[in-house]
Amino acid sequence: MTKESSVKALHALCVKGLINLSVFSTNTLINVYSKFGQIGYACYVFDKMYDRNKSSWNNMISGFVRVELYHEAFGFLREMMDFGVNPSVFFVASLFAACNRSGCMLREGTQVHGLVVKLGLLCDVFVGTSLLHFYAAYGFVSNARKLFEEMPNRNVVSWTSLMVGYSDKGDPGEVVDMYRQMRHEGVSCNGNTYTIVISSCGLLENKFLGYQVLGCVIKSGLESNVSVGNSLVSMFGSFSSMEEASYVFCRMNERDSISWNSMLAANAHNGLCEESLRCFHQMRLIHNEINSVTISTIISACSSADYLKWGRGIHGLVVKVGLDLNVFLCNTLLSMYSDAGRSEDAELVFQTMPEKDLISWNSMLSCYAQDGRCLGALNLLFELFRTIKPINFVTFTSAVVACSNSKDLIHGKTVHALVIVYGLYNNLIVGNALVTMYAKLGRMVEANQVLETMPKQEEVTWNAFIGGYAENNEPNESIKAFKMMRKEGIRASYITISNLLGAFWTPNDLPKHGMPIHAHIIFTGFESDIHVQNSLIMMYAKCGDLNSSNYIFDGVANKTSITCNAIISANTYNGFDEKALKLLVMMRRARIDLDHVTLSECLVAAAKLAILEEGQQVHGLAVKLGYAADNIFINSVMDMYGKCGEMDDVLRILPEPSDRPRLSWNILISAFARHGSIKKAMETFHEMLRQGQRPDHVTFVSLLSACSHGGLVDEGLAYYASMAKEFGFPQAIEHCVCIADLLGRSGRLSEAESFIKEMPVPPNDFVWRSLLAACKIHGNLELARKAAEHLFKLDPSDDSAYVLYSNVCATTGRWDDLEDVRREMGFKKVKKEPACSWVNMKNKVASFGMGDRSHPQTTQIYAKFEELRKMVKEAGYIPDTSYALQDTDEEQKEHNLWNHSERLALAYGLINTSDGSTVKIFKNLRVCGDCHSVYKFVSAIMGRRIILRDPYRFHHFTGGNCSCSDYW
Repeated sequence: MTKESSVKALHALCVKGLINLSVFSTNTLINVYSKFGQIGYACYVFDKMYDRNKSSWNNMISGFVRVELYHEAFGFLREMMDFGVNPSVFFVASLFAACNRSGCMLREGTQVHGLVVKLGLLCDVFVGTSLLHFYAAYGFVSNARKLFEEMPNRNVVSWTSLMVGYSDKGDPGEVVDMYRQMRHEGVSCNGNTYTIVISSCGLLENKFLGYQVLGCVIKSGLESNVSVGNSLVSMFGSFSSMEEASYVFCRMNERDSISWNSMLAANAHNGLCEESLRCFHQMRLIHNEINSVTISTIISACSSADYLKWGRGIHGLVVKVGLDLNVFLCNTLLSMYSDAGRSEDAELVFQTMPEKDLISWNSMLSCYAQDGRCLGALNLLFELFRTIKPINFVTFTSAVVACSNSKDLIHGKTVHALVIVYGLYNNLIVGNALVTMYAKLGRMVEANQVLETMPKQEEVTWNAFIGGYAENNEPNESIKAFKMMRKEGIRASYITISNLLGAFWTPNDLPKHGMPIHAHIIFTGFESDIHVQNSLIMMYAKCGDLNSSNYIFDGVANKTSITCNAIISANTYNGFDEKALKLLVMMRRARIDLDHVTLSECLVAAAKLAILEEGQQVHGLAVKLGYAADNIFINSVMDMYGKCGEMDDVLRILPEPSDRPRLSWNILISAFARHGSIKKAMETFHEMLRQGQRPDHVTFVSLLSACSHGGLVDEGLAYYASMAKEFGFPQAIEHCVCIADLLGRSGRLSEAESFIKEMPVPPNDFVWRSLLAACKIHGNLELARKAAEHLFKLDPSDDSAYVLYSNVCATTGRWDDLEDVRREMGFKKVKKEPACSWVNMKNKVASFGMGDRSHPQTTQIYAKFEELRKMVKEAGYIPDTSYALQDTDEEQKEHNLWNHSERLALAYGLINTSDGSTVKIFKNLRVCGDCHSVYKFVSAIMGRRIILRDPYRFHHFTGGNCSCSDYW
């Protein structure tokens, strides 16, 4: 027989008159029925009582509260008052408990407050604490504080109740202040007090205070308390002190679900996914109880592309245990897929959710924003409008962020209008998002209008505004904004200074703005901030003063990987790629931690120098350090191998299509284009679309470049048109450069000229240089003169403009014009970049200039050189002296052609490599047509595969043919 049945049997005996119950026993019976949830039976017993005392009424009111009949409890209060019975302190406490648990009985609670004052019960510490807890629960912490200060007697529960109120309000600082005051007054803390104080120390990230509180916990003997232990684990996790968190967790004599969840959360907070998964596994084995918080925490630990496979596994577990209907868990899954860049999976979760709350909609909006899918975000926003759900500032903030691409201006303005309609234009966070959006769109006038209409600005607002001017290369306006910020009395942070320094990027900016701001940095003490130091290093490097960058770097006492990354980037930016690789060696010797940024920058340097061995060493180092699976690093490795001519290695490390990020697709298309595999580049693009991956403007640059190198004019023009029509991308200057080059290379010079006149953006030096190069190929002197004039206006010191134009003059036989160009170069002290070819072999680089005889193997090189010359002539080679750009006789022109650096490098490469192996040669300028012909002959005669890389592409010579099909 159950306990409940026993009680009913006893009650039956009483009803039959076999047992007479006293008032005390009857009250007990009421209380027992209430505990079993049988409030109807409790009411029956109460109604049948001939004699009642205050306990009878108290037991009934407690019963109503226990079964969540809160309004009935207040009705019972009125009935009790009608009988002339005044409530006791326990009765009042039950009423306040009803108000707290209902969450919607503020008016009733204030009425009870009045009753308490009327009955003179306010001085009772029990009643006062209950009232204190009531006001704190409803967020009226100031009322609770006032009541607390007026309480004549306060106990530990009173103090703790007020602390909980401050904690719930999100004010951990006040919690700590209350704790200090409590200690000062000599009030001892209990486990609940320490739990809330320790949690507040974690939120404040105040490690010193946290250890002080820990000392008090140990002194009071409460370290074995489960709630205190759970808070300690969470606190140490927030301090990134995982060793201490693990120590506390392992020493706990008793653990509940919160203990395990706290340990899981600590690991997740510190990005320790594998440790989180181990802890989760142990929890299932030992504790054998998981809840939605547990699974939500482990899902958040897998919120990156690297650990997505584990996240998918947990998703499967969610479905298996039937928690896929839980809105809270589904929201966490949305965030996981969003953070991992899998918007398609996030969409699937969102669409299959049987119930959605506002967090679900906002999470999906945020996912679209992260993925740059403006139209998806707007469609979702309008669908949300139709659901008649309440919309908050978070909703509009995500929608605004989604409209931060140049093509999305009209959509951004639409969302801005909706913000005004919904009355959220005064919200600070929404205002900051609007300023940031307009700044990223380059619409600084609109950004300024938003800023001026905001009722309040904060540091974030000004940082976005200053950063916008910096991104739009407006240093003067950045300085003005910085001065306005200081005038408003808002203190600058290291982010402000870093954004400001990013605005200076030309030599003229340095003395005018960069150096005065550097002086301001020293004056305000920001020079010791590591982020500001890095920004200074990059600012000086971009302005062409690498010596100052090195000086700042040398002056940093405690160099970190971030500082070293900055100086490595500074060197690669200025073309000192070899120095960048030497800095990597320095970091290893100094035992400075390397990260994926360090290794990626060094791969960029290796790719620019086309030194495969060094690139392979960096790749091997990354594998050893555990960065081989990092998506950012994988893309850098792919790019390095592609630029070093190793397409097989590119394909070997390429992620599977289903897991391939957009950048990997772009690199693959670019690599195929660079190596002359035009058809494969186009097939890759269409495979990318089939996989559901959305292209970006970089994708189209690579694709249009491939069409240009392959002479696929119609295909290139079709892709160019599809950017706006099918994908909604506005054509940028990079795409226009490709089209000008595409038309010019194919000989459609008039169309190229017309296209440049009608471009949606003003033409830059790359556009005119492409047209000028095309004029050289097709011998159009008149159009070449126009293109050259535009280049001279843009940059009078551009040596390539003079060289290309002089080449056109030479090709068309205008030798007098050629001499005029050369005299102009001498007058303006413009020097032509000398041609140079090199071969990287056995960790040594052998470089050659025109007619170079400085190499130790010169005798053998020229002997091989003459052998090749004889062999190709016998095979039918006829020199094309139009590539000899001097006004001399034919014999001298042919002699000059054979002095080209790429031929010397070829002879050296053949001497120093075994028969049948591939020879790799690199050149800093475009290979000339006659040398290209020689390479084809040599590849057929010698039976060797030869790879030649110039600044524009790779030429693969095999059996007398080239991968470019003689079109480059």
